[in-house]
Amino acid sequence: MISALIVDDEENSRLTLNNMLMHYCKGVKVIGLAASVKEALVLANQYKPQVVFLDIEMPVENGFKLLEYYDDVPFEVIFTTAYDQYAVKAFRFSAVDYLLKPIDLEELRSAVERVNKPNEKGKKENFNALKYNINNKLKKIALPTIDGYSFMDIDNIIYCIANNNYTMIYDLHGNKILVSKTLREYDDLLANFNFFRVNRSHLINLSYIREYKKAKRPIIIMSNGAEINLTTTRKKEFLDRLGKMY
Repeated sequence: MISALIVDDEENSRLTLNNMLMHYCKGVKVIGLAASVKEALVLANQYKPQVVFLDIEMPVENGFKLLEYYDDVPFEVIFTTAYDQYAVKAFRFSAVDYLLKPIDLEELRSAVERVNKPNEKGKKENFNALKYNINNKLKKIALPTIDGYSFMDIDNIIYCIANNNYTMIYDLHGNKILVSKTLREYDDLLANFNFFRVNRSHLINLSYIREYKKAKRPIIIMSNGAEINLTTTRKKEFLDRLGKMY
């Protein structure tokens, strides 16, 4: 049985989620409903929930404040939010679990199932990255590694290379990180951040192009000296993007 605490300043939201969990999510027991961080802290310390459904935007203290009371957050967190699509990217960049209001039943069930497979490594850092991204227009990305998460400023990434079902990410300082996500996923995440898929295996940051060599098989030289082939099917779109930049 998973014990759950619901934290939301809107009564209707609290009651709706409570009913959904009680009637449609077997194995979940709601141990309390809190309308504020102050109430949530008392209930969390008293009943030790395994998961907290946490709204972010609340008066007096927002949802992040609850997490700041702990050196190591002792429960799983599923954020519930009415944020727009921009903020949804912040959740994805920070690798934290979330549910959009109005909450979809199947998404709720999936989130509950993930509680049974917690990732203990990097949890507090992920929450800090989320707070930073929401306040700073998406600057930091959580990169899942074999040991947990590595956090990197998006502007520091030069390029990403596909490595089967993994991705190798290269930064400005000569570091490389093997990440347990596919290049396709990073192509989707970074498409609006000046990144461009130049071939099947390379996603580059257009800001770090040092030279472009015209040839039968065009070559892009990056700021660190790496030479990357540009596939002919992407040549026109690539040149259009460069034209808009300069």
